[in-house]
Amino acid sequence: MKVPKAIQQLIESFERLPGIGPKTAQRLTFYLLHVPQHELDTFSAAVENLKKGTVICSNCYMIGETDPCSICSDSNRDTSIMCVVEQPLDVLALEKGKTYKGLYHVLHGRIDPLNNIGPDEIYIKQLLDRFTVNGSQFIEVILATNPTMEGEATAMFIVKQLRITNYELRITRIGRGLPVGADIEYADDVTLQRAMEGRSEY
Repeated sequence: MKVPKAIQQLIESFERLPGIGPKTAQRLTFYLLHVPQHELDTFSAAVENLKKGTVICSNCYMIGETDPCSICSDSNRDTSIMCVVEQPLDVLALEKGKTYKGLYHVLHGRIDPLNNIGPDEIYIKQLLDRFTVNGSQFIEVILATNPTMEGEATAMFIVKQLRITNYELRITRIGRGLPVGADIEYADDVTLQRAMEGRSEY
């Protein structure tokens, strides 16, 4: 039996998404066939506007509706502390806990030589520039990269670069509460709070 082109195209589109295999792509496609057309139109419009309605903050590289983002624009934030994370989802997870009140820097990845991702492929230079331009502003930087081999390597690289020009900067690592190999975005609020409280000095 020949599969209609519209169905095959959508299946192939779903397969390109991370974590979705051929069978899941087929199930999603055939599920959508039973959804009313107006709901499909709403879904389609949401996907179409995903990039049109968002911008990357020129300060912290978080994704938001405005530049600077709502966090960088918040006068109630502690501008002396910066938390460095791998992905925007990590910011959402930490903000959900409502315990951290400083600023962020989103790397949009981590150093991963096996996948040809080096320091130049993520926002590390932009991070270092923030300390050059606003060197006196930050007292502490919290490295909250994920506790994986790549996350640790990324943290160590950043420490080495920061120490070249910022000898007195307090550099801490998110710690207690996060098991090795875990991702921040999947951690619960209590675990993240303990990890922040138990951060250690570099």
